[in-house]
Amino acid sequence: MSFIDNIRADINSIKERDPAAHSTLEIILTYSGVHAVMLHRVAHALYAADHKTLARIVSQVSRFITGIEIHPGAKIGKGLLIDHGSGVVIGETAEIGDNCLIYQGCTLGGTGKEHGKRHPTLGDNVMVGSGAKILGPFKVGDGAKIAANAVVLEEVPPNATAVGVPARIVRINGKKTGVSDLDQIHIPDPVSQELCRMRFEIDRLKKQVEQLKNK
Repeated sequence: MSFIDNIRADINSIKERDPAAHSTLEIILTYSGVHAVMLHRVAHALYAADHKTLARIVSQVSRFITGIEIHPGAKIGKGLLIDHGSGVVIGETAEIGDNCLIYQGCTLGGTGKEHGKRHPTLGDNVMVGSGAKILGPFKVGDGAKIAANAVVLEEVPPNATAVGVPARIVRINGKKTGVSDLDQIHIPDPVSQELCRMRFEIDRLKKQVEQLKNK
């Protein structure tokens, strides 16, 4: 696809999936995710033409403007929607398929142990929830969903849902394997669960202290 065709596909993807988008002009002027992807496509073309320093300059300008960091070496398919976008980081050897959805605070990164291919590959129609970290040179299959704040360290099958730290598969092809499917709200958040456990323990200890004081 040409540069213009890719941008058109990115904008159409937002119009179809984001109820807050009211017009093409609004998307072009105000959506930081669109700005980041547009500038990335320029940077990637420069990177592929071996103008790597200039490509990095464009990517750093994009990061400064949008708060989204995409290495110019990353490969991005058509129709990517980066929703809100702040804090998104996409590494050099990451690959993203068509019509993916990435929320704010996500990282497609490496573990620091690999050489060559170091970052994940997302298939088509993958959704990555806010704050999720996908770390390593494995694939997340087509149609997979990654829960908010999940930390994914190994391959995710197509049409699977992964939650938790480290992430575990809870649904594949519509069949539950443990907990309910992802809806960005009604999923177990391990950090919240641990905070709740700690609050419960603190309340229990406070009661014990009060009982000792009253003796």
